[in-house]
Amino acid sequence: MTVDPQNPTAGRSTAALYTLLSVMFINMLGFGVVVPLLPFYAQSFHAPAWQIALIFSAYSIGAFFGEPFWGRLSDRIGRKPLLISTLCANCVCYGLLAFAPNVYFAFVIRMFGGMAAGNGSVVQGYIADVTAPEERAGQIAKLGAAYNIGLIVGPSLGGMLARPSAGPIGFKIPLLIASALGGLAALGVALLVKESRTRTTGATRAPRPWVMAGYAARHPVIGQLILLTFVVGFAFTGIESTFGLWAQHRFGWQPRDVGLCFAVTGAVSAFSQFFVTAPLSRRFGEAPMLAIGMAGTAISIGLQPLSNGHWSTITLMGFTALFQSVAFPNAGALMSRAIDENHQGQIMGLNNAAGAIARVGGPLCAGLLFTGISVNAPFIMGAMIVAPAIFLAISAGRAASAQRHQAMATAAE
Repeated sequence: MTVDPQNPTAGRSTAALYTLLSVMFINMLGFGVVVPLLPFYAQSFHAPAWQIALIFSAYSIGAFFGEPFWGRLSDRIGRKPLLISTLCANCVCYGLLAFAPNVYFAFVIRMFGGMAAGNGSVVQGYIADVTAPEERAGQIAKLGAAYNIGLIVGPSLGGMLARPSAGPIGFKIPLLIASALGGLAALGVALLVKESRTRTTGATRAPRPWVMAGYAARHPVIGQLILLTFVVGFAFTGIESTFGLWAQHRFGWQPRDVGLCFAVTGAVSAFSQFFVTAPLSRRFGEAPMLAIGMAGTAISIGLQPLSNGHWSTITLMGFTALFQSVAFPNAGALMSRAIDENHQGQIMGLNNAAGAIARVGGPLCAGLLFTGISVNAPFIMGAMIVAPAIFLAISAGRAASAQRHQAMATAAE
């Protein structure tokens, strides 16, 4: 983790880096802990299927508003205070969710929890502040690994500790553990992470969100990568939200089985992002690996309806996780290179907001397909949506290469 010489306050220590990784872990744990619980949690409130999808999507609705807001604010006032405050809010929301009296309170609490957890852009902005461009794919891969370790622990924790037969009270323990971990992460940031930015004055205030949104949409690299984030997020979270219902329908799985599957896929992703993604990116380039990851993801998703049992399902989900772990750190690295240092948080926030709104629409659309057409329809839809993202990756890579060559030519003049 390198530090800009003009930014001497940036954290160098390994402890600070892993504290930041823990923030991503907590975000995904909070999102993932309810994945194996949702069908059973909502049923304990006697909620219909559309309310199950609504509870799942509430977290992402909140993150949609939180990501660009926290990212933009962190460009102005610094990363550290926002990380502490959002983690504390997450701690409170997880605790409240454990005692939600009905499905409507659960929706509202989870939405505010998602907004508080929409601090991924702040973490990504911090990494961009203190990391050299050529090292960002590796560091962003570690963020992705922390994300996926949360995906291991969250669903596993939810599936193994839940007691559906006890009603709503049977879901309190995993949520209270998530609350405690949020508090510990906030304490870690307060003690171990140094600020990476200097507070700006009103004269250098960040542009309004709609101005930056227009800039991002028109940018030949950023616009295509944000679109890629949306379409892949739409497909994958649609599959994720209906996976428990699909596995229950096809194979009679219970929360423990769903938790095991997510644990294996998360372990594959974490291993890949710690040890595989960065070397492949350095050797073959960020854009080619992004395109390969998209192709592999589309194939793995498309084959899942052909699964005939426990291990084939887990294997295909593992391959999906592997290819996604190869792809997305390279998307983040390409994007960070295209953004100037004063707007890292804001643009990353817009990208994460695109992912968040995809996590709203994806589950709702998949739920309708699941109940109205076929239990396999979400996988078929996912493969059809992800396949065109291969061409988005190739096009964004070419635009990024042209942008770098133009910058080099301008500098040489």
